[in-house]
Amino acid sequence: MTSRDNDVFEATTPGLPVVRPQASGGFFESLRERLPRGALSALGVAASLAVFALAAYILGRTLSRLSYADLLNAFRATSGAQILASLALSALSYLFLTGYDVVALYHMRTRAPYRVAALASFASYAISFNLGFPIITSAAVRYWIYSRVALNALQVANITVFAGVTFWLGMTLVMGVGFIYGADALETLDGLPAFLHIIPGVLILAGVLFYFAWVTVDRRSIRLRGHALELPGFVPTLAQFALGVADLCCAAGALYVLLPQGVPLDFVPFVAVYVVACILGVISHAPGGIGVFEATMLHAIPAASHESILASLLLFRMIYYFLPFVVALALLGADEGARRWATLRDAIARILEERSN
Repeated sequence: MTSRDNDVFEATTPGLPVVRPQASGGFFESLRERLPRGALSALGVAASLAVFALAAYILGRTLSRLSYADLLNAFRATSGAQILASLALSALSYLFLTGYDVVALYHMRTRAPYRVAALASFASYAISFNLGFPIITSAAVRYWIYSRVALNALQVANITVFAGVTFWLGMTLVMGVGFIYGADALETLDGLPAFLHIIPGVLILAGVLFYFAWVTVDRRSIRLRGHALELPGFVPTLAQFALGVADLCCAAGALYVLLPQGVPLDFVPFVAVYVVACILGVISHAPGGIGVFEATMLHAIPAASHESILASLLLFRMIYYFLPFVVALALLGADEGARRWATLRDAIARILEERSN
């Protein structure tokens, strides 16, 4: 969470983030001050456009060569067992996502019923995955739900930031392991020597271990635009890694089980490819990484035909993204309807009681 440099505010809730004014400094602060105003934003936009344009080019070339008859046959070749397995793994992934909010509330020493935390987490992710702009959309959905149990905007911002950190910790750990243990398989995909996958994998895991040790030996905070953000300790950080890895592996598994038979790619290197595709999707700012994710996976996964992989990707998009989106909207509608009915029922009961007296 950030603010303008002259803003002064402090979280009243313990946990991540506790924001306190500090003197500016450090490499990134110095870099931001030296660059022309808006330069970093312009670079970010340029990177997003470049990734999206490249993905659109790759996807366009692939689609131009497709046989739509073969694509329909690939859909028909997907078994009911594959779809059920994908549904089950998707449900597990979203179940682990609800843990993000539970751990955040524990770290903040804030109480909320699990049903509230589960609805807030599930709905926020299901909606933000499809609409994009997750910082805005997920925070808005969370605030709409958590405000009913007296959580304020800053507490909801804390939960949103904590959940984002959990997601990236899991992503980083899985990518490091995938690059190391899937180096040989990745070499056959991109043609790069195995050591060029192992080296970044080792560096990533070293960074993960350093971060884990750094935040657990003492209370730590980082500075962001002149403000200090307190980091969680041993137990919450361990839970963050566990939940992030479990969620990501289940999400990747939901796609992996949909792949056609005979794809020469084990699960570990597949997860590494999946993580890279997710990161490129995030960089592109496309909702759910749509187009970018598919282009990356089509380019990276070896198969007898692009039609079979595209069919798996489209089914995954429906199961993991669109279906939870519909369920989330239905749950939010039902929840709001139940709240309004409870209010109306109480009002009617009071009126009848007054008239009887």
